[in-house]
Amino acid sequence: VQLQASGGGLVQAGGSLRLSCAASGRTSSSYAMGWFRQAPGQEREFVAAIMWSGSRTYYADSVKGRFTMSRDNGKNTVYLQMNSLKPEDTAVYYCAADVSTSQLRVGTVGYWGQGTLVTVSS
Repeated sequence: VQLQASGGGLVQAGGSLRLSCAASGRTSSSYAMGWFRQAPGQEREFVAAIMWSGSRTYYADSVKGRFTMSRDNGKNTVYLQMNSLKPEDTAVYYCAADVSTSQLRVGTVGYWGQGTLVTVSS
């Protein structure tokens, strides 16, 4: 599975951004997908995940109520809608894929995309 993330940029605190991650590969639509982020000098951390069917999503406590993950299997694309952004959301955001959401942990992810930088100014 190949993953291509896009949509990062510079936004003021309180603003919104939508990240996209396009997946390619014969069975990419059957994979669980996730978003992770890594701030400068910090470890990569989980942000959100979605089952292959889109029927269930999971979020880190730090983004619950502000971020929404969705997917369009017809387009082999997942999205991360980020609202009410805070300076502490500044990070490189990575999309990831694996056979199940339980595998979407930093140490066990099967497939990583390249990152997209999100910068939130105060």
